[in-house]
Amino acid sequence: MPDLLRSLTPTVQLAAGVTWFKDRVDTRALLPLIDACAAVSPFRHLKTRQGVMSVALTNAGHWGWHSDEAGYRYESTDPLTGKPWPSIPEPFLTLAAAAAAEAGFGVFEPDCCLINRYDVGAKMGAHRDYDERDYRWPIVSVSIGLPAEFVWYGDHKTNPPHVAQVHDGDVVVFGGPARKGYHAVRTVKSPKSPTAFSCRINLTFRKAR
Repeated sequence: MPDLLRSLTPTVQLAAGVTWFKDRVDTRALLPLIDACAAVSPFRHLKTRQGVMSVALTNAGHWGWHSDEAGYRYESTDPLTGKPWPSIPEPFLTLAAAAAAEAGFGVFEPDCCLINRYDVGAKMGAHRDYDERDYRWPIVSVSIGLPAEFVWYGDHKTNPPHVAQVHDGDVVVFGGPARKGYHAVRTVKSPKSPTAFSCRINLTFRKAR
């Protein structure tokens, strides 16, 4: 497996504790690993108390994020298959650990990789990652495929937003004072010019337990 992390690429501090690494990852090697995870635990559209999510998702790791009418939580087995989630591929773990360290968060060993697929027209409303047990650990988010607007609100959803147009290979890491910050992804649009991608995929690495 080649080195996935590029060096000497632009870095932007979106807010205190929120680092945006531009064009940091060569994502080509990630796609077959995502396909392998989805072959074990297929993508699905989960229900929330607000309705059905437009984003399709699956998980890898010891824990997987799940939602239904009962609320949000982590599950150790896939509710769809009744079997354990696939393991997080080793290159994913290396990537997440390196990004977290470079952002200043030390040693990071995620036990969940939430894999979100944004088809054209999908979006993620303002929310915060709040179902983990220990908020000392950061969130590492890797963008693959079509671009999208990542929106950072911070401690209140009504704050003026910081908007980052994230592209294939971008990484956003947030933790410390930003760990419970509200964020969103605006509606993914059709590409204006020919591209190899038909959707956006987001890998979100977390320490759930």
